[in-house]
Amino acid sequence: MTWRGGGVLLLCAESELAIAVRSRWTRIFATVFAAIALAVAASGYVLSGGHGVQDFARTSASLLDLVLLLVPVAAILLGVLALAPERGASELLFAQPVRRTAVLIGKAMGLFAALAAAQAIGFGLAGVVIFASAGGDGLSGYLLLFAGSLVLTAIFVGLAALIAAGPVGRRARALAVGLVVWFVIVVLFDVVALGVASVLPSGTASRLLIVAVIANPIDAVRTGVLLATQGTAAFGAASLAFFRFVRGPLGAVVGLSLSLAVWLVVPAVLAARRLARTDL
Repeated sequence: MTWRGGGVLLLCAESELAIAVRSRWTRIFATVFAAIALAVAASGYVLSGGHGVQDFARTSASLLDLVLLLVPVAAILLGVLALAPERGASELLFAQPVRRTAVLIGKAMGLFAALAAAQAIGFGLAGVVIFASAGGDGLSGYLLLFAGSLVLTAIFVGLAALIAAGPVGRRARALAVGLVVWFVIVVLFDVVALGVASVLPSGTASRLLIVAVIANPIDAVRTGVLLATQGTAAFGAASLAFFRFVRGPLGAVVGLSLSLAVWLVVPAVLAARRLARTDL
């Protein structure tokens, strides 16, 4: 008799959530993220000679790049650690009459919930301090940054699941692959795109860079947050070129949303197929 897929999924999600909450690495991530968010909010005026807590708009702009660097690397490394099959435990689990896909998705959901809670603590603590000191101006952009952070968390947990969905006993290799994937997406992709664009005619180079921005999840979140909060002032003339390419703000929303949706779905589907074919 097999267990119902939904019951297995929820059971695995609850179990992984409990494990992740007790994990020292998740707690370290939550502590570091909260400290960074509070530090950014409290020190934003230092370079300009001011003092006091900056408002939501300035905090969001200052925190954006840190979120785009820290959240993906934490999600993919903690994801690999949590989802990579362990000798003995995974073999026993997958020997049960359960669907491997349900187990994988359930564990990924539990880990995502734990990481989302860690980020909510950081954003929430900083938000309370900012609201008490500077008011609520720019709160919508701050919440949009939080939403983008959660989307990136889900994407990189999905990539971690794809990397980890292999034979048991290969966690170290999976961690190394995870770091390489993070470096390629977060750092190398933009460097290569700029390098290629520099040798192309200006019109072609502009279109290439716009496509690259839409295709890369890090750039898609960055562009969406900045355009939503700052409008065409976010990138100057480049903003106008971007809107012309995507046929206006609605086209920008659709294009960026579709790109992020693909990044959310495709790694999860590939991870499920890879795990189904793996001989554990």
